[in-house]
Amino acid sequence: MSPDASSARPLTAPLREDLRLVAGMIADGARVLDVGCGEGELLSYLVNHKGVDGRGMELSQGGVNSCVRNGLSVIQGDADHDLHDYPSQAFDYVVLSQTLQATMKPHEVLRHLVRIGKRAVVSIPNFGQWRMRVRLLTEGRMPRTPSLPHHWYDTPNLHLCTILDFLDLCDDAGIVVERSVAMDDGGLPYRLNTRGRLANLLAAQGLFLLSGQS
Repeated sequence: MSPDASSARPLTAPLREDLRLVAGMIADGARVLDVGCGEGELLSYLVNHKGVDGRGMELSQGGVNSCVRNGLSVIQGDADHDLHDYPSQAFDYVVLSQTLQATMKPHEVLRHLVRIGKRAVVSIPNFGQWRMRVRLLTEGRMPRTPSLPHHWYDTPNLHLCTILDFLDLCDDAGIVVERSVAMDDGGLPYRLNTRGRLANLLAAQGLFLLSGQS
């Protein structure tokens, strides 16, 4: 049985800058589900610094074990197959950080996120960034960057997209983008409109606060 989230112990590693922006979109004391929570860096921060009632889902057994060792309430699960088991509006926020592109059916996963949570916080790597375009054009090979470090043959990513592609998906699905942030490779924000071509060209990552209320 997973331990109660209130017993979580803070992790010692500093929180990544992009995860700090994710945490900034979540209200204190909220009910939070972190899907693809890894070893629990964000979830531990939210529980210990924002007083959330935090739960997690993680595919890897190693990640689940690390979370449980740190007192976090996390189960093993797959976003593509297990989100349908959660009731609607069960959480205030559902978080999916740097994971959507690794799912089999991103559009269905996204719909589940805004069904399960009153809001969803989603971040993605931006395949439209200028570094990607230049490397693909000049080298003729699949590019690698700090946000997308894997080789083409060992990457977990199945559905890479640009920021504009992601926004088109939200529009097509009737999902409301309440807030959005364009970020550099280090997770620091740009002051750019994410619906503009400049953000799609410069940003390495995009972060979005979503709701299903059309």
